[in-house]
Amino acid sequence: MTYVCVKEDEMVQSKSELFEKEFTVNASYFKALAHPARLQILQFLAESKSCITGDISDELPLGRTTVNQHIKELKAIGLIQGHIEGVTTKYCLNPKKVNELKQALELFLENLNTQTYKCE
Repeated sequence: MTYVCVKEDEMVQSKSELFEKEFTVNASYFKALAHPARLQILQFLAESKSCITGDISDELPLGRTTVNQHIKELKAIGLIQGHIEGVTTKYCLNPKKVNELKQALELFLENLNTQTYKCE
């Protein structure tokens, strides 16, 4: 009998390939939004109306390391950008990706039309 070792991320990747690309992309966006800290980071950056320099953890009830992990998730999906200038990092929203997220969410919700839905 032969056993094959498969890494967990390879299994997840192959399962996600079973779905249409649109669902996979939307799931990535929605996963990035699935924590209140990430939502608050995005809101804070939006309210700042420009790139900010400094410690975003001052704005959240979480430690710096935890906030940095959430920033990393948002950067990975492209919703925020970080630019290193000297010893500080400037963070800002990525308007193009935020607009892509808005369009994806609007389209997804439009497709969940409940106007003519009947459950009996």
